[in-house]
Amino acid sequence: MTTKKIGILVVAYNAATTLAAVLDRIPEDFRDSITSVIVGDDHSQDQTHLVAVGYQQLEPDLPLQITRHESNLGYGGNQKWGYRTAIDQGLDIIVLLHGDGQYAPELLPQMVAPLINDEAEAVFGSRMMLDGGARRGGMPMYKFVGNRILTTVENAVAGVELTEWHSGYRAYSVAALAQLPFERNSDGFDFDTQIILQLIESGQRIAEIPIPTYYGEEISHVNGLKYAKDITSEVVRYRAHKMGFGTGELAFSSNAYEQKQGDDSSHHILKGWLGTRTAARVLDLGCSDGRFAEDLQAMGHHVTGVDLQAHDGVTDRVEHFVQADLDQGLPSDLDGPFEIVLAADVLEHVRRPDQLLQQIHKVLAPGGSVLVSVPNFGHWYPRLRVALGRFDYDRRGILDSDHVRFFTKKSFERLALASGFTILRREATGLPLEVAERGGHGQELQGKGFSRLVNQIDRAAVAARPQLFGYQFLFELRANSSSDHSKVTE
Repeated sequence: MTTKKIGILVVAYNAATTLAAVLDRIPEDFRDSITSVIVGDDHSQDQTHLVAVGYQQLEPDLPLQITRHESNLGYGGNQKWGYRTAIDQGLDIIVLLHGDGQYAPELLPQMVAPLINDEAEAVFGSRMMLDGGARRGGMPMYKFVGNRILTTVENAVAGVELTEWHSGYRAYSVAALAQLPFERNSDGFDFDTQIILQLIESGQRIAEIPIPTYYGEEISHVNGLKYAKDITSEVVRYRAHKMGFGTGELAFSSNAYEQKQGDDSSHHILKGWLGTRTAARVLDLGCSDGRFAEDLQAMGHHVTGVDLQAHDGVTDRVEHFVQADLDQGLPSDLDGPFEIVLAADVLEHVRRPDQLLQQIHKVLAPGGSVLVSVPNFGHWYPRLRVALGRFDYDRRGILDSDHVRFFTKKSFERLALASGFTILRREATGLPLEVAERGGHGQELQGKGFSRLVNQIDRAAVAARPQLFGYQFLFELRANSSSDHSKVTE
């Protein structure tokens, strides 16, 4: 007997001929562990509700809770209702069971075991774990092949190694579900794919157990081609959101300003520029949580960080931290001068970047450098969005919703010259593919061979035409020693 409260959510639609048999198959020695069996009759057109009520009268020891929805909620909508019910009732575990008998209730103890033992937050029953099991169970060849192809694509894009994405036999930690924005999900059959992406994004552990395959006389309500299109679209959108393209709601747990680690990323290039310097005093404007500054200090530099808020751990990662709103200008209590002023991904966040650059002169040591990275509004992605009349802000990336200024290569160069700086060098970076290769909480994405190919193509395009394919521009600036602000060194 477990002390955890276990609920079974039975989603049922036109299941009058199968529902009683499904409930009968719940193991007798497991029934005492069940707190509630929540039956959601999704406005069936047959006698599903009457069958459920009759079963409740004949088997009063099974803790049935029966609800007939006033309208059809859809497969995903029925699950949303069930999970809300589980959360409201304070259950610890909820198992999704189909009322058509496609999944084996006999395996309920095995489904909940990893959750009871705190080995996972979600458990999926997989029909693909046993070689040949799906075909022996009657899965049609076209569904078997489609399942394998789609699962391979979904694993590669989302960064996991599940044996199957398309089983409807699932058990969840209710506490984990409460952390997911599942209410945003589709009311259709692609709900199951969306919730996997949400589990991955939030760093939840997923376990799988083998289950038998059963295909009976039940009618499938799934439009296979539409389902394949919808779920493929979802995983591609998820990866795009991880990269900073699109509205970003699928990447809800991602840090919008996570450090870029790729060899051709802005942070890597800036560290390379600083690695050739002797120990210097560095002013890191917009230091976020201080992880980049921490790397610079490991290189021997002494870093003062400035940011609007004191993120967790920042005071441990920088030598000095000053909390200030750069939109109001540089704070007056900086202990300068500094040999290096770092403005990485910060100027696009202030309304008057010209004033901030001019104020930097006051804290910059003679002969010091200003290192800047800015997103390129001339990149093909915002150009395409504007051309299609679909301009909007994204959660991150070039069109980050926090950006209040946009730059192209030429517009920033004009700004730098007008602010009293000479441009010593410049460089363009490609798409942040290394961000896309990270799943939720550091899970590595698969398909790295494909990513390398895309990266090589992107690098070649950036080299050929940086104004169109450069994702970010990096500049090293030096203060002019005279009033001549027009010099640009190549």
